[in-house]
Amino acid sequence: MSTATGHRAPTLWRQLGETAEMIKVSHSVFALPFALASMALAFVAGSGWAWDAVFWIILASVTARTAAMAQNRLLDASIDARNPRTERRALPAGRVTRSFVLAVVVLSSAVFVFAAAQLNPLCLRLSPVALAVLLLYPYTKRFTSLSHVWLGAALGLAPVGAWVAVRGAFVEMETPLLLSTAVMLWTAGFDLIYSCQDVEIDRREGLCSIPARLGVARALRLSAVFHVVSIALLAAVLAVNPHVGWLYAVGVALAGAILIYEHAIVRPDDLSRVNLAFFVLNGLVSLLVGALTITDALL
Repeated sequence: MSTATGHRAPTLWRQLGETAEMIKVSHSVFALPFALASMALAFVAGSGWAWDAVFWIILASVTARTAAMAQNRLLDASIDARNPRTERRALPAGRVTRSFVLAVVVLSSAVFVFAAAQLNPLCLRLSPVALAVLLLYPYTKRFTSLSHVWLGAALGLAPVGAWVAVRGAFVEMETPLLLSTAVMLWTAGFDLIYSCQDVEIDRREGLCSIPARLGVARALRLSAVFHVVSIALLAAVLAVNPHVGWLYAVGVALAGAILIYEHAIVRPDDLSRVNLAFFVLNGLVSLLVGALTITDALL
């Protein structure tokens, strides 16, 4: 019995590790800081901090993203196998099984609903809606070029969700709606940049993307427009929320500067630094705005 168990355990842990790498758990850095920023502002606008809620909000955010990304990798496995950039991912390469990834989707979804239930009844009622938005994203690439905006909307649920988790109702929604719309456009903007790598693959596979439809140059210009509007929306929070001040303003200004640099290093004739622009720079945007917003709320 011990021999059989010893044989199975490494396979399980290896698949867990491969799946975590495949779905890029580290990319939770994109939406989670904005969720925590919205949560902090909701706490100071309401009745103060509740640390158990912090735990459940983090768990809900991470498991929701895990379910969505695992679903995305599952549905795109055959396409990834035909793409030189993605053919070595764990699922198309056979290092994890489809049944294991499906189990990750189901388990993560269940934990997300459970975490929502621990927050308040409204969160529980809304959890299937949030899951639907997240899990339907991979399908949108099959029929609309606005799939980038759908992805943005999926990540943009985080600030509204965190606000409702704390307040328990749709009250004083100006701040979370501004944050969510900003996250939606910011995400759509950097997803446009990332998608520029796969223009020919998308066209060959019949997938819908703005770079495939409009070309790389126009897609990058649209990405810049999205990012300008997202920074403007973040700045607008200063006008509607009395709990943010100069630290938040510094965070928004730094985010704007980082996005300007991002667009300076990615050009239609040079996509060699897309990965730097996609993960490192946008990770900095989220971390800076999130950390400085929370600090402002605590002071």
